Amino acid sequence: MGDFLNFLNTAELDTLKKTPGVTRVIAGNIIAARPFDSVDDCLNVHGMGKNLLARMQSTFEAGENAPENSAMIQVEEEPPAPIEKHQPAQESPKEQDSFLSRLGKAFLVFIRALFRLIAILIVIGGIGAALYYGLPYINQKVIVPIEQNGADIKKVEAEVKALQTQLDETNSRVDALEKSIEAHSASLTKLDEIQATLESEIQASQDKTLLELKNEVMFTRALDMLGRARLYLAQSNFGLAREDVKSARDLLAALQNESEDAARGQAIARLDLALGNLPAFPVVAAGDLEIAWQILMSGEAPSTATPAPTVEPTLEATPTTTP
Repeated sequence: MGDFLNFLNTAELDTLKKTPGVTRVIAGNIIAARPFDSVDDCLNVHGMGKNLLARMQSTFEAGENAPENSAMIQVEEEPPAPIEKHQPAQESPKEQDSFLSRLGKAFLVFIRALFRLIAILIVIGGIGAALYYGLPYINQKVIVPIEQNGADIKKVEAEVKALQTQLDETNSRVDALEKSIEAHSASLTKLDEIQATLESEIQASQDKTLLELKNEVMFTRALDMLGRARLYLAQSNFGLAREDVKSARDLLAALQNESEDAARGQAIARLDLALGNLPAFPVVAAGDLEIAWQILMSGEAPSTATPAPTVEPTLEATPTTTP
C-alpha cells in the first residue's frame, strides 16, 4: 500500500494514463491534488472513483509483478480484455456527471459574481444617496452650527477684550482714587498736627490771629474729609465715607458755634441729610454731599435738586430728603 501511495504521489502523466479509464484530465487532476497522505485521499480528486482507484492499484501491482510472474500475468491479462471494452462505457456517465458538475459550478460562480455585482451597485447607490441627502443635512446640522459658534466665539472674544479694557481703565481709576485718598489722608495728618500746635499756642497767648488760623485749618480739614468721603463713595466704601462725613460735619458745627454763617449752616444741613441716607441710599447721599461741597466752596447754595432714591420693596429704611 505504501508503494502504491508513493506511485500516486510520483507517477508522471503518461504513467497514470496507462490505467484504463484514467483520462488526461483525471491524471492532471491527480497531479494537481498531490501530495496525498493516504490512498483514500485520491478519492477526493475530481473524476476519481473507487473502481477506478482499484483499477489503478491493480495496474500498479501488475506492473511490479511482471518480471517474476510473466505467465500469471499473461493468463490474467485475458479476463481484463472485456473489462477494457466495457470500462469506458461504465466511466462515461461519470465523465458526463463531471461535465455537468463543472457546468453547475460555473453557473454558481456566475450567479455569485452577479450577486456581488448587484451588491456593489447597491452599496455604490447607497453611498451616492447618502452623499446626496447627507451632505445638506451635515451642512445644516454640523457645518452651519460650527460657523455660528465660531462667529459667537469671536463676538465673545471681542466682548472679553472690551471688558478687559474697561477693567484696566477701572483699575487705573481705582489706583488714582487710592492715590487721592492717600494724599487726603496725608494732608489731614499734617492739618491735625498744625491744629494741635495752634491750639497749644492759643492756650498760651490767646492770639486772635492764631485763632483765625486755627479756624482756617479746621475748615480745610473739613474740606479734605469731605473730599475723601466722596472718593470712598466712588469706591462704594460707604462705612468709611459716613465716618468722614460725620467728622467733617462735627468740625463745621464747631466752627458754626464760634461764628454763625448761613452758607455753612446750609452745608451742615446737607451733611445731616447725607448721614441719614448712608449707607442705605448712597446715591442720594452722594447728591447731598456734592451740594454741601459746592456750598462750602462757593459760599452759597446751588440750584441743583437732590436726586430721588429708588426704594426697593425689601428695604425698610427711608431716605432723609428735603423739599
